[in-house]
Amino acid sequence: MAETISNNKRIAKNTIYLYLRMIIQLLVGLYMSRVLLHALGVSDYGIYNVVGGVVTMFSFFNGSMGTATNRFLAFELGNGEIIQTRMRKVFSTALLIHFIVALLFIVLCETVGLWYMNNLLVVPPERLNAALWVFQFSIITSVIAIISVPYNATIIAHEKMSAFAYISIIEVTIQLAIALFLDNTSSSDKLILYGLLLMTSQMVIRFIYGIYCKRHFKETSGKYLFDKKLGKQMSKFAFWILNGSVAVVGYTQGLNLLLNYFFGPVVNAARGIAVIVQTKMMGFCNNFQMAVNPQIIKSYAENDYKNMHQLVCFSSLFSFYLMLILSFPIILEADNILKIWLTEVPDYAPVFVRLTLWVAIIDSLRMPLNTSIHATGDIKKFQLIEGTTSLLILPAAFIALWCGLSPISVFWVQLIFFIIIQIERVFIVCPAIHMEKKTYMSKVVLMAAKVLCIAVIIPLLFRDFFYSGLFYVDMVMNLVVSFLSIAIVIYLIGMDKKMRETIKNKVLRKIVK
Repeated sequence: MAETISNNKRIAKNTIYLYLRMIIQLLVGLYMSRVLLHALGVSDYGIYNVVGGVVTMFSFFNGSMGTATNRFLAFELGNGEIIQTRMRKVFSTALLIHFIVALLFIVLCETVGLWYMNNLLVVPPERLNAALWVFQFSIITSVIAIISVPYNATIIAHEKMSAFAYISIIEVTIQLAIALFLDNTSSSDKLILYGLLLMTSQMVIRFIYGIYCKRHFKETSGKYLFDKKLGKQMSKFAFWILNGSVAVVGYTQGLNLLLNYFFGPVVNAARGIAVIVQTKMMGFCNNFQMAVNPQIIKSYAENDYKNMHQLVCFSSLFSFYLMLILSFPIILEADNILKIWLTEVPDYAPVFVRLTLWVAIIDSLRMPLNTSIHATGDIKKFQLIEGTTSLLILPAAFIALWCGLSPISVFWVQLIFFIIIQIERVFIVCPAIHMEKKTYMSKVVLMAAKVLCIAVIIPLLFRDFFYSGLFYVDMVMNLVVSFLSIAIVIYLIGMDKKMRETIKNKVLRKIVK
């Protein structure tokens, strides 16, 4: 019991640190996007997004190895006595594999990627040279990120989330300074300058993360201990994760390239805005889940299935509530919010924002189940089914566009597939972690669906019937009513009696103080 309380306190503390990090990134990021759109212009902003997409297309190795590293480090920490030599072997092996991944990444980018840039990328001819420069800068930036993955995974496994919060303050400060500098400089080519400055800033940040790890975690310094057997285990695990990573690249950057091919960089700019909003909102869920993930893996390593199941159900439901309460007000007022936020709103941006946020609400249920199946180490069946279904998003979207449908259709395709994939996860993961499917369905899926259906009624009715004629008054009232309505429904219907009592007691304790 004492250990469970200690773990819960650690999760709460880490969540606070990660939310602090997220709030700073959100406020600065939203403002920075507006500044960059103004500094670069819609066309160059779209070019940067699609060029970044080309680079990200070849980074799927990185994502799969990052997940593998997180899993093996967290498992070692939760598997009874911590053996420092074993931890050092895990870190050293992961680092060596990531160097190999970085080399493969460079080869792919400088061959297939460069061919795509010169032959298929849709940009104004006079901007191709600038796009090629940004492409090279993005490759270097990504290589730095790949080599840094084992260090970041170590921080997460040790649950030292305060490091992310503190270093993020430095990171967003540098990025904001870059955006403001671009908006006020008379440089002849701001797009090339932005790529160079962003690359330089990432070098600085990754150096800081490396120094922090060297000083706080023994396994990140000293003699390198490569373990061939461990390397095979991690590589095998990463290989099956790779299937899902390729799928993620397909339905994110692949869709971006499809939109560029059919409609050009202006539509990419609209999607870039939508993805920024989606990423910032998902960040709240991801930060909370980042604090919970190590505990899920450690609970499995300790054979504490009861605690693991509770963490999976609670974190799934909490992530869904968090996404719903943050996203639905924006869905209602997307047009007005974008008008205030941006100096120039790209075509399709409001509807892209709405649909990507619905995708994010469904996707909020993903990570707890994925983390729990990764904890088992037996992921072959899961990755084959989830990854294969996810890969179908790209050809389905291509068929929709080829048939002459609008760019909006690709987001509807993604939303439908995400619902199907979540159903697949439930049927595969629950038996693997010894959880009854009906337990997850009743505690998470049905509860989330009930809250969603009831919570959105009042905001929709209020928006249709309340109209003062004053732009800011109407917008603020719609946002406030949406937020409060969803919060009240979550409290009254979406929580059990024990959770409501806990929240009520904590609030009363704060008031009394």
